[in-house]
Amino acid sequence: MRKSDLEEVLRPYTLEWFRWSFGDFTEPQKRAIPLIKRGENVLISSPTGTGKTLAAFLGIIDALYALSEEKKLENEIYVLYVSPLRALNNDIRRNLIEPLEGIKKIAREKYGVELEDIKASIRTSDTPQNERQIMLRKPPHILITTPESLALILVAPKFRERLRSIRWVIIDEIHEIASSKRGSNLSILLERLQELAEREVQRIGLSATISPLEKIARFLGGYGDDGKPRSVKIVDARFKKPFDIRVLVPVKDMIYASEEELSDGIYSKIAELVLSHKSTLIFTNTRSATERVVFKLKKVLAEKNLVGLDDIGAHHSSLSRDIRLDVEERLKRGELRVVVSSTSLELGIDIGYIDLVLLLSSPKSVSRLLQRVGRAGHRLHEVSEGRIITVDRDDLVECSVLADAARKRLIDKTKIPEAPLDVLAQNIVAMSLEKKWRVEDAYRVVKRTYPYHKLKYEDFLSVVKFLGGDEKRLEEQKVYRKIWYDPEENAFGKKRSTRMIFNLNQGTIPDEAKIKVFLKGRKYIGDLDEGFAQILSPGDVFVLGGKTYVFKKLTGLKMFVDSAEGQRPTVPSWFSEMLPLSFDSALLVGKFRRHVKELLEKYGFDLNKASKDIADEMMLDEDAAREVARYISEQYAFTSGIVASDRLVHIEIYDDERGRNIIFHSLFGRKANDALSRAYAYALSEQSGTAVRVTVSDNAFMLTLPGRPEVDVSTLVKSVNSKNVEDLLTKSIYNTEMMKRIFRQCAQRSFMILRNYRGWEKSPNKLQLSAQTILDALKEDSENPVVKETVREIIHDHMDVDAAKEVLKRIEDGEIEVEITGPSEVPSPFAHHIIAIGYQDIVLMEDRRRLLLSLYEKVRKYIENNEKMRDNLAFSSS
Repeated sequence: MRKSDLEEVLRPYTLEWFRWSFGDFTEPQKRAIPLIKRGENVLISSPTGTGKTLAAFLGIIDALYALSEEKKLENEIYVLYVSPLRALNNDIRRNLIEPLEGIKKIAREKYGVELEDIKASIRTSDTPQNERQIMLRKPPHILITTPESLALILVAPKFRERLRSIRWVIIDEIHEIASSKRGSNLSILLERLQELAEREVQRIGLSATISPLEKIARFLGGYGDDGKPRSVKIVDARFKKPFDIRVLVPVKDMIYASEEELSDGIYSKIAELVLSHKSTLIFTNTRSATERVVFKLKKVLAEKNLVGLDDIGAHHSSLSRDIRLDVEERLKRGELRVVVSSTSLELGIDIGYIDLVLLLSSPKSVSRLLQRVGRAGHRLHEVSEGRIITVDRDDLVECSVLADAARKRLIDKTKIPEAPLDVLAQNIVAMSLEKKWRVEDAYRVVKRTYPYHKLKYEDFLSVVKFLGGDEKRLEEQKVYRKIWYDPEENAFGKKRSTRMIFNLNQGTIPDEAKIKVFLKGRKYIGDLDEGFAQILSPGDVFVLGGKTYVFKKLTGLKMFVDSAEGQRPTVPSWFSEMLPLSFDSALLVGKFRRHVKELLEKYGFDLNKASKDIADEMMLDEDAAREVARYISEQYAFTSGIVASDRLVHIEIYDDERGRNIIFHSLFGRKANDALSRAYAYALSEQSGTAVRVTVSDNAFMLTLPGRPEVDVSTLVKSVNSKNVEDLLTKSIYNTEMMKRIFRQCAQRSFMILRNYRGWEKSPNKLQLSAQTILDALKEDSENPVVKETVREIIHDHMDVDAAKEVLKRIEDGEIEVEITGPSEVPSPFAHHIIAIGYQDIVLMEDRRRLLLSLYEKVRKYIENNEKMRDNLAFSSS
């Protein structure tokens, strides 16, 4: 857009304030402001620091001041700004003060125009009661809130009337909201708001670098009553900011380096980078890793007087709000040299100037990599500098691919939950508080949203009937109706207790409970996160407090275990915290492995020549490129050319002291592998009559059977296909801890069980026991909306059954080959990571390194003793 376009749409005093404050408009501002002024729905996608928030607000502020000039500005709410974080809301309010005061001052002093004050207020759960009363009497022109608070004010009888005047809605960090049930909830809230508003509400979405933008635009705009998508103009400025992303290896040799050498290498790299920059933001992938890194950095940097002890801070969701705010403020004031975070600083909270972002290990998706690195060089024309330190060879390959994809703008696709019925139930209860509804009219409103646009009327009606209390079995479990429903009139409305139930129990973010762990029934030994407990199966071995235990059973929120001294852990304790590699990114990793294999073949396994090409193509240093080439060449030599990739699944049968391990080298990401592994495990268990243990990673999954039974792997492969995988997966999750936990969360969201009622609060343990009793009663009823939603959430959101179907279809169509090798007592190099997965607990890191080295030595000897393999590889430890 030319400057003249902005001169045409903005009032002269608004334009002058902007030029005086910032000089020139950024690309997203030039393109978005005229569209917003024309009344278009707009999605703005650009990196942090490109001015998209001001792009959304400036045209609206200009329009409000135009109303003031014309003496038409009323004490009404014109603008609703919704963000996922309360901290963002505080930032926005602070950042609005400058334009609101500055424009008014220039209008008065230079143009002789006296403008009224435009008021902006925050309404969240933190807002004191007296401020809420003031807002009700004299509403702000701009209301800043969260999805949860919007849900409450939409049903508040008096405040609800104040929302009729809404003209604009701004959704910040829409990419973050859309991919969760908070987004499903917000989409219905927006349609209910539209139903209330006196005019068509203009929608503006602000997003980081995501894909596909068309899907997020559909989410933002929804559909009209005619079933056609509302028009949404997309301002795509995702790649207007320069990025400098590099991948680093901490040691020359990632196999023979000891744990101590690896750790020293990582922290000396961090120290070198921190000391060469003014302020560094370090991202880890788990909260526990954040604490470990801060502890170690204080030892490495502060004890050597390189950085002050108070110059290093931690920021993650488990810390108190006061501590997080203190870290944010100190970072903004330039008082911190280093802040270590997990995911809590990914979103656009104003944290001042950062000149380096450092990632420890893979961020697991291209969009997350760009989001994190985008926190550096906050201003538009500054380079966002990011460095990724890798921790092992799989991590090196993955990070190299993600960095390359980021440079090539290959962004993984955002997934939006499809028609979650528990969120629908919550909104039907809320709608009953607004008025009496005909079911068809309520259905029409909900179907205008993107997540529910394909919702069947029968499913909608089943939720209404469930809430209206048509299930005798549920009444027997003390689950009573939340609304009244008249089937003859086909209408529903509120009951006397409906408002109290909704106000005390609404929200979509699940409660996280702690699991108390008891040894031999009585002795309390510690706590586990609920997310970790839900992935365990009886017989799994895990670490707690430096000791190993075998999981026996879970009753409510009490876990019972036996000692497993000397046994290898099967699940690392941080597994539930780990981010999964996205399906799109996993396919790119597979494609890269295939490319390296082809390079090795092209150069006759000359590692120097292959390494040079890899270094040039992927912008890697010599050590990193050689490590990649060596890793792939060793797998090639060991398997006589079988290298798992995007076009090849390698199934390896490996025997060890645990039994027979069937390892599927499947480069499809953890969610797809989780779905595939459970389907295959269920089929194998049915065939063998034996319990099958499952281990899952982003690059593989492993099925373990006790002993060394004969398994017809070819038949096993054929027993799971694109048509039956969803059915097998659904059968496999019944009776699992995950089913019990997710059912409780869905039951809470749909008000089947109530956390708060008539002044008393149910403990998490009692909620879990209640949910378990109800689930036992409903288990055979797959059409119950809460059971149905539990299954949908597990197989589509926690796992990825659609990606699993796509993989199986490609196998059936011959696009992906399957190769089977073994049995063998020596695992291939690619298998080492999944075999050692239980050793990734920090207390056993040295054991894990020793295990990996011993596995590697087995491979080395195996290859050296095999003439054909030896010919394929100039095997070297250097």
